Amino acid sequence: MAKVIAITNQKGGVGKTTTCCGLCGGLVQRGYKVLAIDLDPQGNLSFSLGVEADDNFTVYDLFKGNCGISDAILTGGVCDVIPSNILLSGVELELTGVGREYVLREQLEEIKDQYDYIILDTPPALSVLTINAYTASDELIIPMLCEILSLQGIAQLKQTIFAVQRYYNKALKVRGILLNKYNSRLTLTKEVEELAQMIAEQLDTEIFASRISTSVCIAEAPAHGESVMTYSPKSKAAKEFDAFIDELTGTKKKGKK
Repeated sequence: MAKVIAITNQKGGVGKTTTCCGLCGGLVQRGYKVLAIDLDPQGNLSFSLGVEADDNFTVYDLFKGNCGISDAILTGGVCDVIPSNILLSGVELELTGVGREYVLREQLEEIKDQYDYIILDTPPALSVLTINAYTASDELIIPMLCEILSLQGIAQLKQTIFAVQRYYNKALKVRGILLNKYNSRLTLTKEVEELAQMIAEQLDTEIFASRISTSVCIAEAPAHGESVMTYSPKSKAAKEFDAFIDELTGTKKKGKK
């Protein structure tokens, strides 16, 4: 049965999509069967994982009941993907019925036994898509930058997480906060880390010991429809993602000492 993990932060530009790509690529390398679901109308995850939403069913069709979940799954360059496109931006107004928060969870029940991990990329907004992601998930991973505005995004997200845990998904847990574009030499980094630790305690979670540094190869990989794990497997970024996945899964990659 798949573990469902949503990558989330209300703030944009914190590395949600690159975290999804690195996570999916690293899990596949370890032999796990992975499905990525793009819940952002911009469709960046779909592009990064090498799939085209044109002429295919998308997450929008799934929410509208135009197809079954198996019909929307495509084979990407990294893993299986349910893509997204700009039509998804209208789903907030179109989904008005009772139980709209449970649409994704109900769909996932049909295919959870086919995967080890299902990774959800969420939009940078507290919308019905975000609520669906939280309601369907076992765990949340919150990427953030060591910047005050990124920290503020998590503080605002906290109330939404508590509300979902109370009304829709009592089993939801925050697995951890992941620091992206990390630079230990900056004074602000240390200050934000200390504040992030306080928020992590309020969310009953932790900051992952692994940090993901700024890297050119992370930015380049999506143009090739790959994750950094295959695009530049010997890079510092790939090693950092490996360490992050070690923490997440509690296991080490084969061949690592």
